[in-house]
Amino acid sequence: MWAWPWASKWVRGEFIEAATIAKRYRRHDIRGLGDPLKRVNTPRRAQRCLAVLLSATLLSQAMLPGAMAQVNLPALGDSVSADVSIGAEKKLGDQVMRQIRIDPDYIDDPLLLEYVEGTFQPLVSAARRLGNISDDTNDRFAWEAFLVRDKSVNAFALPGGYIGVHLGLIAMTGARDELASVLGHELSHVTQRHIARSIVGDARTSLLATAGLLLGILAAARSRSIDGAQAAIVGSQAAAAQAQLNFSRDMEREADRVGFQVMTQAGFASAGMASMFERMEQAYHLMDSGSYPYLRSHPLTSERIGEARARLGTTAPGKLVGTSEHALMAARSRVLMDQRAEAWRALQGLDAGSRQVQNFDQLAARYTSALASIKLREFSRAEATLKTADSLAGLLGADPGAKRLLVYLHAELELARGNTAAGFAALDALKGERSRPMLMMRADLAQADPRPEMKRAVADELQTHLSLHANDALGWQEISPLWQQLGQPLRSVRAQGESRAALGDINGAIDRLRSALRQSRAKDSDQIEASVIDARLRALVYEQRQMLAEMYPRGVPPGAEP
Repeated sequence: MWAWPWASKWVRGEFIEAATIAKRYRRHDIRGLGDPLKRVNTPRRAQRCLAVLLSATLLSQAMLPGAMAQVNLPALGDSVSADVSIGAEKKLGDQVMRQIRIDPDYIDDPLLLEYVEGTFQPLVSAARRLGNISDDTNDRFAWEAFLVRDKSVNAFALPGGYIGVHLGLIAMTGARDELASVLGHELSHVTQRHIARSIVGDARTSLLATAGLLLGILAAARSRSIDGAQAAIVGSQAAAAQAQLNFSRDMEREADRVGFQVMTQAGFASAGMASMFERMEQAYHLMDSGSYPYLRSHPLTSERIGEARARLGTTAPGKLVGTSEHALMAARSRVLMDQRAEAWRALQGLDAGSRQVQNFDQLAARYTSALASIKLREFSRAEATLKTADSLAGLLGADPGAKRLLVYLHAELELARGNTAAGFAALDALKGERSRPMLMMRADLAQADPRPEMKRAVADELQTHLSLHANDALGWQEISPLWQQLGQPLRSVRAQGESRAALGDINGAIDRLRSALRQSRAKDSDQIEASVIDARLRALVYEQRQMLAEMYPRGVPPGAEP
């Protein structure tokens, strides 16, 4: 996935991937447990690179001398970032996110997203209290975490306050404090304006380098082969890549230092950062020889561990105590990060673990196995394993968060085997909960439930939610089939359009709304709904024209108009 700034410790993003050595399309470093995994070179992956590099080109052009806006900076920000407007940075982030949200690897699992956001938002609040976020960036940036279905151990910062988290990262963490240390680090890349500082520091070489990279990536996208692109890439990137690497080391140290302050201010254990570095080092030691430190895009892991320990004032970070809730969240990530049946089959075998050992790891193993069995549609095995997990949770005194996750897993099991009444009954254990995961689970059950009154009740709940959260793409996806089942086809198609708009797919949204408008001409159609659709369509067409005007300042080419 994408990563910005290029310096990020956790990142193996497409920009560096293309800029440093072309063969990483064939063999992508997975900084996690086990051997590096093969990643197939696909046009979609090349298009991801192209999207980011195009955005980089546009932003670089927008920030040439004479087009720069002065901004107030966080106290620790480098003054050179005043040359890059917050508006330009936000616009770039929004452009990249429009590409990410329509990518199949973008995942909105309500339970995992709630957990990650519940870790990230306290960090944002702490950064505000520390004065790291200016009033302007606070109001204009998104400050949003999102999930990527990828088994690599990775997280990354994007312009505009977006933080991406790979499921592989969550799966390897042993405590929420470790996850918070990574998120705090990435958040600090944003608050310290490292993106702006990187671009300004490389202003004289970025356009030339990016142009060459674009030629190479475009060749790869068309030919399905990286070999045709390598010559174009190598000739243009060497000087720029080295400049970026040299410029990044201080940023990494600053992100560590500021991130540590932020995570402790937010109430997370101060040992979380050093503990995470230790965990990463253990995973890296077979692949990280420590050679050529001056060519690395970040300080050596051993250096960073030492600095993290020094902040603690101890020689060892101490052992963090993980919660049962975090253990189950890591387990859920482990199942969802790889959709292959053979991967689920391997995880399913964890139900054969020792029954004499009773700890959170065994509870997580049972959760993993049960969820994998549900994915494999082996419901009897899933039910038996889930019962064992329930018993183990009681014996261990699992925290309420873990018990809640087990309730949701019961509902997922009943949904998968078509027993919706039992699924709703399982959720009764959480009576009174009005969370987003609860609403989305009820929507899934209602779609498969034969009772119209249940569909209507859940559709009303979703409508209330969407009136407050109009950009919830999953919410619109969930309400669309319910409206169709309730005999409201125009509302159903409008919901499809709203879902595409929330994902940033304006063309797709316009297409669906135009389809709904055509349907509204039929006899006995809902004319009030038709007027709503017409107004929304006009707003989206206007938005699309504004975007095209920015993309083509000399005039929109024929055929590009919406």
